[in-house]
Amino acid sequence: MSGYQIGGEYQLMVPYSRVMRTLLMCSPLGLAACASGPKTPVVTLPPVAQAAPDDGLYKVGRPYQVEGLWYYPAEDYGYVQEGIASWYGADFHGKRTANGDRYDMNDITAAHPTLPMPSVVKVTNLDNGRTLKVTVNDRGPFHSKRIIDVSKKAAQLLGFYEAGTAHVRVEIDPEESLNLKNIALMKHPPEMPQIAAAPRNVVTAAALAPVVAGPIDAYARTPSAVQPVAIEPQPVAPPKPANAKTTGNIIKPVTPKAPAKPTVVAAAGGIFIQAGAFAEEANARKLEQQLGELGTVHIVPMTVNKRKLYRVRLGPVADALSATALLGKVKSYGYNDAKVVRE
Repeated sequence: MSGYQIGGEYQLMVPYSRVMRTLLMCSPLGLAACASGPKTPVVTLPPVAQAAPDDGLYKVGRPYQVEGLWYYPAEDYGYVQEGIASWYGADFHGKRTANGDRYDMNDITAAHPTLPMPSVVKVTNLDNGRTLKVTVNDRGPFHSKRIIDVSKKAAQLLGFYEAGTAHVRVEIDPEESLNLKNIALMKHPPEMPQIAAAPRNVVTAAALAPVVAGPIDAYARTPSAVQPVAIEPQPVAPPKPANAKTTGNIIKPVTPKAPAKPTVVAAAGGIFIQAGAFAEEANARKLEQQLGELGTVHIVPMTVNKRKLYRVRLGPVADALSATALLGKVKSYGYNDAKVVRE
């Protein structure tokens, strides 16, 4: 390569062949030639887990049983396990999760049988090497060989959306999990337990009669004329009922008004989750309100041994697999007597 000098500056002379080669590469013909060569791989960084849900509570939960298997929720910040991952989507989209958050299949979340909610786990797809951090805010899957159920979006990012399942390693992130715990507890502080005050003895004061002088006993050397004073008990009025009205000296109990009876809905045929059966319809209605976010709830009256009961059922569900998943969610709410029934 040669050069020349202009105004004290040395200028390089680029060979003509190199100039033409550069122009050719920049031309459409040259770009087409470049397109046929090897492509540079695009590297996408995995998204991090999301912040603590706005509606979700911090929850660990009590032990529960699904299809003969017991699950023991716990704060296990050393959790590492390999197994099968699956995903869930439209069937639960928009419904409440086990800790009260709203499930969105397009968020990066997951369901786990025992880890705290919310917590953060790193999921590695051992079939393709992809890694993703997800927020655990739900319970599931309830299958002996599956260890985590991720959202639809997470399954797409991990590369097993089409296959349905993948061999994965799940590792909890202690620092991020504790951070989410603190955020959730600040948003929704837990209620303090109500501790009853210790019972206190009632002390009654009574005046003693004055000491009367009398003959001194030679042995006891104490006055012998002191006699105990009997205190007559005063009559105590019976306690007034909390719901009573007083008219003069007569107490009239108030009869509570009977609540209006809502219409009882009968369930159609299919597969259902029976969460419980109650003798009082009011108790069945309470459970209906608690489980309403999980799906359609039916209250089905029945008579057993001349006794009327009200069964609370969810469904119908599409198949046995969906029934098992829904059963696990109901039991994770604390209703361990729930079961799958077919009509």
